[in-house]
Amino acid sequence: MIKHILSIFAFAIFAGSCFGTSATQTNSPAAIETNLPPKWDGSVSLGLTATAGNSDSVLFTGKFQAHKKSPWNEFTLGGDAAFGETDSTKNNETLHGFGQYNHLFSDRWYSYVHAEALHDGIADVKYRFTFSPGAGYYFIKTPQTSLAGEAGPGILYEKLDGGYDTYATLRLAERFEHKFDAHARLWQKVEFLPQVDKPDNFLVNFEIGVETPLTQKISLQVYMDDNFANEPAPGRKDNDAKLVSGLSYKF
Repeated sequence: MIKHILSIFAFAIFAGSCFGTSATQTNSPAAIETNLPPKWDGSVSLGLTATAGNSDSVLFTGKFQAHKKSPWNEFTLGGDAAFGETDSTKNNETLHGFGQYNHLFSDRWYSYVHAEALHDGIADVKYRFTFSPGAGYYFIKTPQTSLAGEAGPGILYEKLDGGYDTYATLRLAERFEHKFDAHARLWQKVEFLPQVDKPDNFLVNFEIGVETPLTQKISLQVYMDDNFANEPAPGRKDNDAKLVSGLSYKF
């Protein structure tokens, strides 16, 4: 599993380099500063699947994300939820939210503070909170392509199967995004969270998706989330994956 995680990081850096070699950016944050105040850019995505007949099922998904960037600071907020059942049996119940603040020291280097919260009723994760400060670096930073790596210590607090646990973690993360002119957007991110004093207990969160605009404000999103817990709650599987498609509205 560790080799698989490292291969994901290596592949992402290689792919990002292929997308980003055609353009570079050397300006410092101070050099690109403008008089225009920064604003929030965001989107809300909704998806609904329902069946009736031999099998009655319903699945609702929602996702929210917003960004604000200035020459020296970057803010990101996001959240998603999924609820579903088949033949009156619940098979999806997740609530997830996160926030991150980056302060740039140069065009590439930055410090960050990252916080995240999760509830997964099916995986018996009553709640899981993580908090991590650290440092990041943009390997690629152009208007079309960005590739960043992050590392730092963290603290994790969770309740699984009625038991509470708190421990120190290491957070290693990678984020990639590429815009194909005005036609499509591809993004990918992965996060690795091992327990410091027990490396066999770790979490891996992975997401990859594509977005295609339908109008100026509405687009179609298709993405896959994969969450791996090497030591899940008793009686639960270690991997949860979902493929989601839905409409997104930009604001």
